[in-house]
Amino acid sequence: LSAKMIGKFISSKSVTIVKSPSWVGWSSAAGIALVYFTDWSLVLKYVPYINGKFKKEE
Repeated sequence: LSAKMIGKFISSKSVTIVKSPSWVGWSSAAGIALVYFTDWSLVLKYVPYINGKFKKEE
């Protein structure tokens, strides 16, 4: 989506804030915190190398 299209729905100031590096940093930190507080095996089962460590033997 271009900034012009997004600007139709939200203000240009909001678009500028979303594009800022600090927003990216806070989003990354929030994502890492979410993964940290959830069950790691739910997230890491999609990583190929680590996937083998969480296999359940039936």
